[in-house]
Amino acid sequence: MRFGLLFAAILALDQATKFLVRNTMFPGQSIPVLGQVLKITYVENTGIAFGLRLGPGPVFTVLSILASLFIIVLLLTHRKERPPFKAALVMILSGAVGNLIDRILFQQVADFIDLGVKHLRWYVFNVADTAVVVGMALLTYLILFSERKPETDLVPR
Repeated sequence: MRFGLLFAAILALDQATKFLVRNTMFPGQSIPVLGQVLKITYVENTGIAFGLRLGPGPVFTVLSILASLFIIVLLLTHRKERPPFKAALVMILSGAVGNLIDRILFQQVADFIDLGVKHLRWYVFNVADTAVVVGMALLTYLILFSERKPETDLVPR
């Protein structure tokens, strides 16, 4: 139940912030929040993470669906895993689904979090991207540094 709430909270925050940006800004518009360190910059991303383009847009939609299905299978087959492991998977899934919704509805993803100093800027990203990165970092930590390693095989128990 709590993982369903985590999923819903991340997805709702992602979709609400993208809705707000799409309906109050125009592409390319930038609003300073913390000077030049943090800005809200509306970018329409038709590529994958960080605007990379590795093929036509529908490829990313199919890959997002497959990745989401894979994570769902992991969650269903690893029900007895510790909460941090499941939370990491739920964060990754919620981010993947958040961006998948954009790809299906708009054929692009709205990005708007713009971090950097002067001309040294990170790629513009969104809440879904943040959930995926934090989930992946947690999952990596658990796999590499946890005393009890997660069962990462795909064999159902």
